[in-house]
Amino acid sequence: MSDDVARRVFQVVDLFDPDKFAQLLAEDATLVFGNAEPTVGREAIAAGLRTFFSTIGGLRHRIVRSWQVDADTIAETEVTYRRLDGKDASVAAVSIWRTREDGLISDYRIFIDLAPVYAA
Repeated sequence: MSDDVARRVFQVVDLFDPDKFAQLLAEDATLVFGNAEPTVGREAIAAGLRTFFSTIGGLRHRIVRSWQVDADTIAETEVTYRRLDGKDASVAAVSIWRTREDGLISDYRIFIDLAPVYAA
């Protein structure tokens, strides 16, 4: 079951559309990306994703494995980023999110090292 939940979320992420992703979030959701400070609020998260997406040409997730425990989903993924120079860079990532009873995500955390994506 958790693979289905993770698959649905990453299908939206891979659309490369911050507004579509924001529709998965509660109004007061929190997003922590790597070692960055938390971003709070659906609109602020979409704005942050727009900025991040302007630095890459696209992305796609391959789910290695995922788990669901109550309202929490944990997904280990391989993320392939299309760099602006047209080359691809793949990195390992773990995403953890909590879903409210209404199905919206209230807390989303991404643990990743993006250094290979921006390496010369």
